[in-house]
Amino acid sequence: MALTSALFTGLSGLDASQTWINVVGNNIANVNTTAFKSSQVQFAPQFYVTDQAGTTPDGDFGGTNPSQEGMGTQIANITQDFTPGAIQSTGVDTDMAINGSGFFIVNSNAGQQFTRDGSFTLNSSNQLVSGSGAFVQGYGADANGNILAGALQNITIPLGQQTVAKATQNVSMEGNLNSGGQVAAGASILTSQALTTVGGAAAPTATTLLSAVAANATPGTALVNVGDVLTLAGTRGSQELPSSSLTVTATTTVGDLQNFINDSLGIDTTVSEPGNPTPGATLQTTGATAQLTIIGNTGTANAITLGSSGLVDTTAGTTPFTMSSGTDGAFTNDPVGESTSTQITAYDSLGTPITVNLTAVLESKTSNGDVWRFYAASPDNEGGTGPVLGNGTLTFDTAGQLVASTGTTLTVNRTGSGATTPVVMNLNFSTMTDFSAPSSNMVMANQDGSAVGTLTSFSVGSDGKVTGTFTNGLSKTLGQLALANFANPDGLVDEGNSNYQAGANSGVATIGAPTTQGTGTIQSGALEQSNVDLSKEFINLIIASTGFSSSSKVISTSDELLTELLNTQH
Repeated sequence: MALTSALFTGLSGLDASQTWINVVGNNIANVNTTAFKSSQVQFAPQFYVTDQAGTTPDGDFGGTNPSQEGMGTQIANITQDFTPGAIQSTGVDTDMAINGSGFFIVNSNAGQQFTRDGSFTLNSSNQLVSGSGAFVQGYGADANGNILAGALQNITIPLGQQTVAKATQNVSMEGNLNSGGQVAAGASILTSQALTTVGGAAAPTATTLLSAVAANATPGTALVNVGDVLTLAGTRGSQELPSSSLTVTATTTVGDLQNFINDSLGIDTTVSEPGNPTPGATLQTTGATAQLTIIGNTGTANAITLGSSGLVDTTAGTTPFTMSSGTDGAFTNDPVGESTSTQITAYDSLGTPITVNLTAVLESKTSNGDVWRFYAASPDNEGGTGPVLGNGTLTFDTAGQLVASTGTTLTVNRTGSGATTPVVMNLNFSTMTDFSAPSSNMVMANQDGSAVGTLTSFSVGSDGKVTGTFTNGLSKTLGQLALANFANPDGLVDEGNSNYQAGANSGVATIGAPTTQGTGTIQSGALEQSNVDLSKEFINLIIASTGFSSSSKVISTSDELLTELLNTQH
């Protein structure tokens, strides 16, 4: 073969070594590039020239091998090493690393691309974007925080913008009800002066116009007039009740006054209590007169006190109905018995606080355990239905443990409030006990509603779900990052900026949530480091430069021989 062939053989070595040096240099230059994947070079010999073909052996000849001369080397392939790099914590919420295989999906003017670089930020529209400005892709969530898997979309985290409130659905109570207390008996009984109709013709009834009612002592003068405003204030047990008012109209009846009293004092008129008069505001008629009688529910926590200014005509500045302790047949104003009361705060769908008053009364004792009755009322019960929400029972066994309960679902009417109505709450008394103690206590342990809150922070779980935290303590799923995987990641086309596109030999991207489709998990507040091994690259650099020098020596030696040959011929 001509001596000049050695020149081209050396040249091929120079080219190949130079390419290797370029690859090594690129690896070293990107040793601190986030999620950078190092490349490596594979060499292959170029074609061979056969000077003599081999011969086959026979009985008299052993055969010969072929005689071939190589024409140098060439670059067979330059591949990237997709081995995951080390993960380093940064503490930045928007930084993310993939622990395992897979790629983040981003979208920009260049179309859909894939990256391992999770150094994301939020733009002015609170959208998660990559360092090159591409939108990070994932799945959205509905109003209830359910992931809407399917079409990919931009991940948006509306910090400081999104607000949320939640209506209460479940309330848990805790405490101990004193089993050693006295069974509730008696009730508050308040009676007015003797009443008649104006002129003293007959005793008033529930249908009598309120403006036609007079005191029996002064039958010629009505106690209230059309346009007067009656205001009722008092206490139930140790709880001071809010003041409420009734405007007397031309159609207001005594029955309307009775309903007004029941609502204002929170008397549950549906409870039938053996041995006690029916609770509520009633008329006790005797001949041509009647008395307005107010009967409370049993238990000292339900004891009603009006005081001297309990039912006042604020227009006339008088106290038309003089209420005092009275009797109802054989029963007198003597509420006794173990009881306790508490106040809980719940929320409607707009985050407006709802106050619910709970009163528990020891109703009975048997050989099988104790039964307590609880009363529920709310001043925020709208729609003209009054504050009473209902009542229920708590049955305890002889070990002081709750074995049965009734009436634990409360419905609060929110008509006219703008919120979803009604608010339905389930009371959970399962941790309540019934042991002998100096006193009873009952408090709200927790409830699942919340006032309005603003999104202030977020976190990304290993499954890629973005969870927002609001100022009201509520957490909500805002979306979920998606990851892509390829049958052959080496077939991806590097577009620069740590972005890749699917190539002819990479296969189609399989997209799903983290930990699916063979992808790894996401670690938030961290970044993947470059997988460049500097010690290995320095060794490669030495080997490549040695190969370059050796190839150049082949060229210079061939040149010297050619020169000598030319000089000899002259």
